[in-house]
Amino acid sequence: MSESGSSGRVQPAQAGDPSRIGPYRIVGRLGAGGMGTVHAGVASDGTRVAVKVIQPSQAQEPEFRARFRREVDMSSRVTGPYLVPLLTADANATQPWLATEYVAGPTLHEHVLAQGRVTGPSLYAFAAATAQALAAVHTAGVVHRDVKPQNVILTPSGPRVLDFGIAHGDDDTRVTRPGATTGTPGWIGPEQYRTGAAGSESDVFAWGALVAYAATGKSPFGTGAPDVVAFRVMSGEPDLDGVPAPLREIVLRALAKEPGDRPSAADAAEECFELLAAQLIQAMRADTLFTRAEDMITAVWDMPHVDDPAWPRPARRGRRPWAGVLVVAAAVIGGLAGGVVALMPGKPESGRHPTSNASSVPASSAPGASTPASSAAVSSPAGIPQPSGTGTGASTSVKLEQATSGRPASVESWADARSARGEGEHDVARAVLRDQGVLVRELGDAIDLVPNTVRFHASRGEVYLSYRLTSDEAGTLYAETEVAGLMCRTLRESVLRLHPELPYRAFVMVREATGHDPLVTWDDDFLTDARCTSADDDVSPAGAGPGWEPDEQGLGQAMIPSTDRDEIGVAGRATRRIIERTNGMRTALGTDRALGNAELKVGFDPSRSAMYVWSDYGTWNEQQAADWAGMAAGEACRALVRQRDSAGDAWPYSRYAVAKRGGSGYLMIRWGTAATLADCPA
Repeated sequence: MSESGSSGRVQPAQAGDPSRIGPYRIVGRLGAGGMGTVHAGVASDGTRVAVKVIQPSQAQEPEFRARFRREVDMSSRVTGPYLVPLLTADANATQPWLATEYVAGPTLHEHVLAQGRVTGPSLYAFAAATAQALAAVHTAGVVHRDVKPQNVILTPSGPRVLDFGIAHGDDDTRVTRPGATTGTPGWIGPEQYRTGAAGSESDVFAWGALVAYAATGKSPFGTGAPDVVAFRVMSGEPDLDGVPAPLREIVLRALAKEPGDRPSAADAAEECFELLAAQLIQAMRADTLFTRAEDMITAVWDMPHVDDPAWPRPARRGRRPWAGVLVVAAAVIGGLAGGVVALMPGKPESGRHPTSNASSVPASSAPGASTPASSAAVSSPAGIPQPSGTGTGASTSVKLEQATSGRPASVESWADARSARGEGEHDVARAVLRDQGVLVRELGDAIDLVPNTVRFHASRGEVYLSYRLTSDEAGTLYAETEVAGLMCRTLRESVLRLHPELPYRAFVMVREATGHDPLVTWDDDFLTDARCTSADDDVSPAGAGPGWEPDEQGLGQAMIPSTDRDEIGVAGRATRRIIERTNGMRTALGTDRALGNAELKVGFDPSRSAMYVWSDYGTWNEQQAADWAGMAAGEACRALVRQRDSAGDAWPYSRYAVAKRGGSGYLMIRWGTAATLADCPA
């Protein structure tokens, strides 16, 4: 269902349309498609969303519902700057629905019809950004399956890939009808026509056709009856006349008949960013420096002004008074004596802890929702400190403090929160969903835990995780304690260490359940909660070399391209070796993405006689970054020693440092002095 109402013009609601779906007020329609209706929704803070409600005839099919539920679960893992993220969904409603961020702008299809093809540096930016978007999708283990011009929005800041309405996991064959082909003729690979199966390689094929369409204004396999187009896709050569020569070679490989002959989306993105960098060298001043791929896209992206009229905005409801938080006496449950929940030190009456929130959005307003049942209070594990005035067998009202506003987190503040914006928030969202996904696998079949979406409330300094959970009371408490502990550790790593410029200090967990109101179950300050610190928080960087210490000034010098032949040769050999070993460590590093020159770089600081290695890949956790840095330090050290053995005293470099991007700058992870090969890290 790709209709997204990208023009921004809201059609009036029709008889029978709901007034609210989940946390969103419905103000009209954006369109309709074969799967259902797309409603224009507005959150309480005015954020606009597209809410897609599945047709009853589709929803009645158990096979479809199973597929929809699985796709929602997997799509919630996907985040990136050139994607339209899934915000929330209810796969169990009578009419399942999902909500995505509303993005203003024409689709590529609409742009080509109205303005013509995409040209100049904007074309290279389009190719790089859309390939990067698909790489993010594939890294999450998802296949898009419907990459086409109608599913790419050209926003003022760059292209955005949308509609994961038929996305599948890489291993998903269980809910696909025999012989069924998912996708749009002309935008699916030959293997899909032959077998109906589609993987990430099929998305790359569609991406190649997409770039050709953007460059020429026409499909590379022409138009006509579906069987005619299918024949051309399977046996004909693509028409790439009009695609610029530098891009044509990449597009041609993407359109290879055999899936194994195509590049990965990550490799295609890397090559396109290199071409984009060449375009920037021609178009920008010589002293212009871009440290992020997104900056290159922004610098050259040139799209006509978007006519984006305001939507009708519903009147704000008055906030309901906070009804308090019921705390029940600690329940003795085996294995729960630890946990991360505790009162904040020095504030015995304002700690963060599991909560039962009486303020909620009525579930009955969502399509097909039943009358909500009353929400039970959440029991605290044995061994977890209780708020003052709470004793065994007693319950009392406890006042929570919010870090910035003085008001406790609630379902309404969750509804006010938004999806990730900017590189830092996207990194945080990816880290949370990645780590929670690992926890889901560890919990196994005993507990049905589904991390749903990550949202941000900047003014309150809160990161929200919504989730679904099916278990008995003991299992629920255990799972939520595990989720909270992991959330705390993940946010300390991704915010404190990697993105300290972000304004967040607290996390809030919201449990969603069909037939029940959403419920705030946990509210904790990850900055002050000492129980969720990692073992490395008080440890100095491993491999810190005596006598010198790298810094960002030296790294800045290393980022200046060298003209010295020996430096270029050593850097090139070290880079190739580090890239080769990094990609050999992908399983240990928790990624399927193949990294290259766009993410891993080597340079020299002559003033400190130091060689720097740095990574712009920001999604490793602390242990993964340390493992990678140890490997990179060893390769850097050996490269310096071998060059000195070859060139003698003429080679001035004896120090090395390894850094990775974190927050607004770089974090120095490992450094040392290259004396002999025996001294180099393994």
